[in-house]
Amino acid sequence: MNTLQRKPRIGLALGSGSARGWAHIGVIQALEQAGVRPDIVCGTSIGALVGAAYSVGELDRFEKWVLGLGFKDIVSFMDLRLNGGMLKGERLMAFFRRNFIDYPIESLKMPFGAVATALHSGNEVWLRNGPTVDVVRASIALPGLFSPVWHDGQLLVDGGLVNPVPVSLARAMGADIIIAVDLNSDILGRHLNRNAQQEPVDPVGNAWMRKLQQNLSTLLPEPTADEQRLPSMLDVVATSLNIMQVRITRSRMAGDPPDIVIAPRLAHLGLLDFHRAKTAIDEGRRAASACIPNLVELGLTQTTTHHRPGKA
Repeated sequence: MNTLQRKPRIGLALGSGSARGWAHIGVIQALEQAGVRPDIVCGTSIGALVGAAYSVGELDRFEKWVLGLGFKDIVSFMDLRLNGGMLKGERLMAFFRRNFIDYPIESLKMPFGAVATALHSGNEVWLRNGPTVDVVRASIALPGLFSPVWHDGQLLVDGGLVNPVPVSLARAMGADIIIAVDLNSDILGRHLNRNAQQEPVDPVGNAWMRKLQQNLSTLLPEPTADEQRLPSMLDVVATSLNIMQVRITRSRMAGDPPDIVIAPRLAHLGLLDFHRAKTAIDEGRRAASACIPNLVELGLTQTTTHHRPGKA
């Protein structure tokens, strides 16, 4: 009796990580160059943003825009306010609505889902319908940075609070083989270890960041003569979020392990280093390329080595 064997559905779970999320672009490029194209894409936070751009077929144009970002561009998107979060996010989302991903999720050719967190209950919320931009905006609402948003009667914040790498959503959407991208595997303590990093000089960005950190540091008490000076409020927040996401990721993936984990090494990138996209994309591409033998072992590709023309 003849039986037809169904091709396994590949799910790509793109994790949270703020500015480190541009690495997802390089990961996707390396996978496609190796002949691996996912059937399902899920994202949390910045992973939802990149995943949405990929799912609507705009990743190449999105990459060009990301690579052109300078710190002045980042600041121009920052509609600051103190209630609810530092950034409202409307300017950024309006830009994406005009230029990239103004489509209902239900109409996307590549199935896409995102994760957010219900602020009042702490429940994990899977976003599978509605305008793509609105879904992304809910998923990236990092507490203290972006304002929370109302969506279908719930006040939502960043999905990284409950599910930083959305393996479970990819599986629920029907993925048989799941490739997870974890952006936070090497970041613990990074923001409190200034001597361990050598970042390029950016007079505009550094001046803006120093001013922001000084303003936030006014919320901390002044040290006495016998105390060491405390880190800036932004460093405290960033490091706390890192600890939370690393611990939750380890716990979630231990209970529901993906088939492959791609873990770019991104500890040298800070929370708001969105202007350093090339560094993140290159590292994402390198990390995914290193996993090609695992993809071959799973029968997802015949390719063992590959190079993307025109890319470093």
